[in-house]
Amino acid sequence: MSRILCLLLVATIPALAFAQRKTREEKVREDRQRVEADGFWMYNDLPGAFEKARETGKPLLVVLRCIPCEECVKLDDDLVDKDPVIRPLLDKFICVRQVSMNGLDLSLFQFDTDQSFAVFMLNADNTVYGRFGTRSHRAEWLQDVSIAGLAKALQGALKLHANYPANKDTLAGKHGKPMEVASPEQFPSLRDKYTDSLNVKGDVVKSCIHCHQIGDAQRTWYRASGKPIPEHVLYSYPHPRTIGLVMDPEEMATIEDIEPTSAADRSGLRPGDRIEMFDGQAILSTADIQWVLHNIDASGGPVSLSVMRNGVRVDTLLRLNADWRRAGDISWRVSSWGLRRMATGGLLLKTLPDEERSKLGIGDGTMSLRVWRVGQYGPHAAAKKAGFQRGDVIVTFDGHTDLMTDTAVLTYGVTERRPGDRVDVVVLRDGKRKTLRMPMQE
Repeated sequence: MSRILCLLLVATIPALAFAQRKTREEKVREDRQRVEADGFWMYNDLPGAFEKARETGKPLLVVLRCIPCEECVKLDDDLVDKDPVIRPLLDKFICVRQVSMNGLDLSLFQFDTDQSFAVFMLNADNTVYGRFGTRSHRAEWLQDVSIAGLAKALQGALKLHANYPANKDTLAGKHGKPMEVASPEQFPSLRDKYTDSLNVKGDVVKSCIHCHQIGDAQRTWYRASGKPIPEHVLYSYPHPRTIGLVMDPEEMATIEDIEPTSAADRSGLRPGDRIEMFDGQAILSTADIQWVLHNIDASGGPVSLSVMRNGVRVDTLLRLNADWRRAGDISWRVSSWGLRRMATGGLLLKTLPDEERSKLGIGDGTMSLRVWRVGQYGPHAAAKKAGFQRGDVIVTFDGHTDLMTDTAVLTYGVTERRPGDRVDVVVLRDGKRKTLRMPMQE
């Protein structure tokens, strides 16, 4: 891992230093020129890629990636393309880079839209072999993905392709149900701003729909309709840690550790187990595990699991309680920016350390969230206008003192309250309690 990180730093730091002198528009156009000149990756041409896959019989490798995106250097283009293990594998796929979400078929390409690097491995008939690309932090990827892990996922996809269609039943669940709209620009909040394609002759950057905007638009669709945001939309693509699974980023769907007393622990899973089947689906990566978790019924388990343990297949059941998703953290996600507008008027909250809480006389198990940042513009300045200040400590939110995290407050605001509501919020400021009114927004 240290070798990979060093290579990344050597490969990307000079390039980033140079790129800082260029506009985003220039970066996007130069990226296209570079990819098309190289000729290996097809660029923003999914129809052409599917046609080529049908002609050749090869599987497709579709990389959804916003360009340019410095957060994606974990899987830097040059490093991936030149890696001695990955490059021969890429030659066995029809490879396409999709750098915008305009016109994307949302009945097929369903993924965690808070990622800025998502990979699909597919058959030309739209059968999904697997997904790749995971993170549990706004910018850090090392604990979730690696070059070695990508290589093993590609190898797994090639094996599935070689056995297709005999294994079609184990892949059926990897294709999702239709979403609220057929493609991103059809969401009401995006409809008047974007079309189904990039404006390559004009302002490319402003015409591009980014990955996270799909999730933002989906949540806004529910909020604007007066409906609570569903749990599977709010807590989308739960990370395996939510159920106590710590995955090895350099292996294929292999458990590195199990958190004690978790759902994974109760199911009998062990470190070293490689998950082969989950809910009847073949598993290639952590992203595949997240796909299954994302689609689990709201009532929870049981969900079937098959693992390879010391060369022997072991079958078990994963049992989840009804509120298992809420163990996850959504505050790191890009999507939390929209949720903060809806639920906290643009506030970023952080839990007080025990020592600081004690000094303020706040008891254990009682809400104590520091206002870390106050939005300054537009709807994200609603809390500022209501009188909230940086440094305030929220101890009661709409009568609740048990909302212990930023995530818990966001969840409450978009599931229990509607746009137009106003809730009383008690804050500690300069040793005194003060009650403010927080507006709930679309």
